[in-house]
Amino acid sequence: MDCVDARTAELIPWLIEHGLRSSGRQELLNTFCEKLVEQGVPLWRFHLGQRAYHPKFGGIGYNWTRSGGISHEHYERRQNPREAWLKSPFYQMLEHNIDVFQSDLTGPLLTRHPLLQELKDQGASEYLALALRFTEDDTVADPNAPPEGVLASWTSDRVGGFSDQDKALIQALYPVLGLALKSISNRQMASDLLQTYLGRDPGLRVLSGEFQRGSSNEIDAVIGLFDLKGFTSLAGELPGPALIEMLNDYFGIAVETTHAHGGNILKFLGDGVLGMFNLGTLEEDAKAALDASAELSRRISLRNEERAASGLPVADWTLALHAGRILYGNIGAENRLDFTVIGPAVNQTARIADMHRSVGQNLIFSQVVQRAASGGAHDMVSLGRYMLRGVSEPMELFTIYRPDGALPSLALHAND
Repeated sequence: MDCVDARTAELIPWLIEHGLRSSGRQELLNTFCEKLVEQGVPLWRFHLGQRAYHPKFGGIGYNWTRSGGISHEHYERRQNPREAWLKSPFYQMLEHNIDVFQSDLTGPLLTRHPLLQELKDQGASEYLALALRFTEDDTVADPNAPPEGVLASWTSDRVGGFSDQDKALIQALYPVLGLALKSISNRQMASDLLQTYLGRDPGLRVLSGEFQRGSSNEIDAVIGLFDLKGFTSLAGELPGPALIEMLNDYFGIAVETTHAHGGNILKFLGDGVLGMFNLGTLEEDAKAALDASAELSRRISLRNEERAASGLPVADWTLALHAGRILYGNIGAENRLDFTVIGPAVNQTARIADMHRSVGQNLIFSQVVQRAASGGAHDMVSLGRYMLRGVSEPMELFTIYRPDGALPSLALHAND
């Protein structure tokens, strides 16, 4: 058995095993590079880029060096691609459907790729890049929207660069490495998409196997219903792109604030957001929900000042909170399920939300939340007892008093 066959026979089973175990990509690539060095490959730098299925990031890159180990970065989606990307070897490979790119860095470089000159200046002697697609489509891809697959480069700093045996080893291992990365990234892709579209906690639950129709858990939690006021009139006045931009701006604040305090977003309801706090005890849930409410008020007030100063439309907001026993799980048809919450507490939260105009406050929460959060940091003020639609007994409602005015009274809109 020659040297290439011996090294391949050792590394291929290792790659398969780690792909099946779904180790993290960064851990896999770091150990893979270390093993190549152990096998005598003069690897100085390794770089790999892979497409990401994420609403914010279009790709992810991993960079390994012999002295610094591994690091990674996400590539944000951009209308105008970065200059470094447009002048990279990877871009040229995608642009011209090239599977192998090699460059001797020891002689004069007549190249459009500044990266290769940078590597040469740092002492590199040879650059080798390979492309691997995960689809059967052989058409030339748009480099700014590449197909599913991986692009990888190996750089040597040894005099003479890689030997023919080193290159043969790398090319023999690359499809197996790609298969291991595809296995790992498929689970990561599923996790990212489920959490993006279902919510952080529901996404993790579905990924762990909680997707049987009718399966549910009975839990105590605080339910929150966030809504934008004045949206009906704004929707009739604003063009579509401006309306979507405004919704995304306010929803971004609501989601970030909820997550920062341990809550979860369950779904978007037109111009509203249904959220939940389930941290372990009802006391923890209620205090976290009120902390999130106070921060939400501050952040939206500041954002409205910024939007108004920029000539952008602004909207008022409301938030209703209630707590109780709810069913949390899968509801729907056999081929279309929704991971959501149901129960009297959810319905009563909607009834509380109907009271914003009557009490003139942005934030309203029930006596159940007030009792659970007693002794907390907020000054909770009673708004009175009310008979809510569909609720048999009167319910006392509360808001938070803030001397700094961070929770102003609700500005009423005639067209809501």
